[in-house]
Amino acid sequence: MSGLRRVLLVAHTGRVDLAEQAVGLVSDLIDEGFEVRALAKEVAGLGHPGVVGRPPASAADGVDLVVALGGDGTFLRAAELARPHRIPLLGVNLGRIGFLAEAEIADVRRVAGRIARGEYRVDERLTVDAIVEHDGALIGRTWALNEATVEKGQPARMLEVLIEVDGRRFSRYGCDGVVCATPSGSTAHAMSAGGPVVWPEVEALLLVPISAHALFSRPLVISPDSTIRVTVEPFAPAAVLSCDGRRSIELPPGSTVTVRRGAEPVRVVRLVDRPFTDRLVAKLDLPVDGWRGHRLG
Repeated sequence: MSGLRRVLLVAHTGRVDLAEQAVGLVSDLIDEGFEVRALAKEVAGLGHPGVVGRPPASAADGVDLVVALGGDGTFLRAAELARPHRIPLLGVNLGRIGFLAEAEIADVRRVAGRIARGEYRVDERLTVDAIVEHDGALIGRTWALNEATVEKGQPARMLEVLIEVDGRRFSRYGCDGVVCATPSGSTAHAMSAGGPVVWPEVEALLLVPISAHALFSRPLVISPDSTIRVTVEPFAPAAVLSCDGRRSIELPPGSTVTVRRGAEPVRVVRLVDRPFTDRLVAKLDLPVDGWRGHRLG
């Protein structure tokens, strides 16, 4: 761990109130002997002359650690750069909820020292790969850390889909969409659609229908080795595959989306051994003292 010398900083530079935190972190990293890189278009927003700008294609080359400074959106953007190179990714939450981040804004001035001393561990987060086909031809392939969602392409029209699990027909839905999520994504789109919260250490895939018109439309927790196939019915309107809200593929009627465990995980840095239960309670402000306003013991 002591050999780390290059850090790629991916930051939410659009908020003026966060600029001071970014400059402080850059200064601390440089003081600890790190070369700090950033995407060329973000260098000016970081406001520090010591940052080295790089184009996206080469920003992560030779980097030992990627640090995402912002909310979950910034973390997901940083994951696109870190995952192909299997580079550990540390999230520092400067947003509102920030489920994916490890450190909070109050910790930002301690991050550089912890990294330099190797006071962290790296966990692997399950991802999903998605393959899109139409009439037997490959349309595209992509991946997601949180979720791959098949959504209706026209707000006024219902999406009609056939769901298969491990090659066996499971159900048909008239719905607004279907979320295929990872445990990391269980607290994102899947949770808002009524899915279960799954601890990150659990290896599983989730399938959550959105506003489904069906007799059975319960969310499913599926083996991580299973394959989920979503077919947009030929008579239905076009749909869209959206992955982490960042990558999308148009789905003409008759398209199929095959979702399975990702070939490459995202390697996430953990600074402290904080139980996920504590994170969940804090992020969602859960009423651990009871709804009636008194402590239950």
